[in-house]
Amino acid sequence: MFKTYGYAAQSADAPFAPFAFDRRDTGAHDVRIDILYCGVCHSDLHTARGEWAGTVYPNVPGHEIVGRVTEVGSEVTKFKVGGLVGVGCMVDSCRTCPSCQEGFEQYCEGPGGFIGTYNAPDKHTGGVTYGGYSKSIVVDEAFTLRVPENLDLAAVAPLLCAGITTYSPLRHWNVQAGQKVGIVGLGGLGHMGVKLAAAFGAHVVLFTTSASKVEDAKRLGAHEVVISKDPQQMAKHANSFDFILNTVAASHDLDQFTGLLKRDGTMTLVGVPEHAHPSPSVANLIFKRRKLAGSLIGGIAETQEMLDFCGKHGITSDIEMIRMDEIDKAYERMVKSDVKYRFVIDMATLEA
Repeated sequence: MFKTYGYAAQSADAPFAPFAFDRRDTGAHDVRIDILYCGVCHSDLHTARGEWAGTVYPNVPGHEIVGRVTEVGSEVTKFKVGGLVGVGCMVDSCRTCPSCQEGFEQYCEGPGGFIGTYNAPDKHTGGVTYGGYSKSIVVDEAFTLRVPENLDLAAVAPLLCAGITTYSPLRHWNVQAGQKVGIVGLGGLGHMGVKLAAAFGAHVVLFTTSASKVEDAKRLGAHEVVISKDPQQMAKHANSFDFILNTVAASHDLDQFTGLLKRDGTMTLVGVPEHAHPSPSVANLIFKRRKLAGSLIGGIAETQEMLDFCGKHGITSDIEMIRMDEIDKAYERMVKSDVKYRFVIDMATLEA
């Protein structure tokens, strides 16, 4: 074990504070990483503030990690000291169930599912996993990713969650050039959905309730922007979408969007609301053979594919860099949706 430092929430209502803790030594298949940048996901807030059941304190969040390899285990073959790497939402899984065997570790069917990067049982220490709001981390090479060196590293960090969460459904539902694709919501997930769908060659339509986001959506790659509160604007797009990616995590009427799908079209949800959505109309699905689906991050192989795709197309997240000691203020702003579009912590600001 070796000592490292991070920022932790000691309780649901306590501000973040410096926290010293132990990481495991580098095992035969492990990679030790000095963390350069860590994105701030809304899941971090939900967990640290006890809004989701099961938070174990002290809690060190962070699952959008970019760093540099400082040590590799004796059996490691994929990475070398000095390499740029990333770590996303998972650091392990059972590896033997059908989902893991097929490269969908995010759907691990083993006891407890996949091992999250933070607030999950840590089989190495017997405690819980601590995430990327820290100086360093040790991760199995099977759950470590290569980071394209041609991209802004800080802006790569959110790709490890927001990027793969939107890339995976676009790939799974086979979005192609020339298709009409809707993105619902322009936040941390939505802005990545717009960028990626445009890079896939789709005709991208952004749905928002805010007229103030129209120009920014177009800057990000949307070809059209629809104010979803306007029935006339919505009606113009009835029965016309091949695919809709709904990134909104607040409870809302899904029927207004499923009615925009073509026959055999799909709307996929990637946001989990605090309160359930109103029950959607079954008739709206039956009479056009439409599909309502969900998607969870992506497997390791697909996440690597996403990073390589972003490297090829020059895609990163739009970010606002913060110091580690600004994390509480960042959380306050996130609650108000006051960020374009992802906070990223510069770990050089973390004082030991």
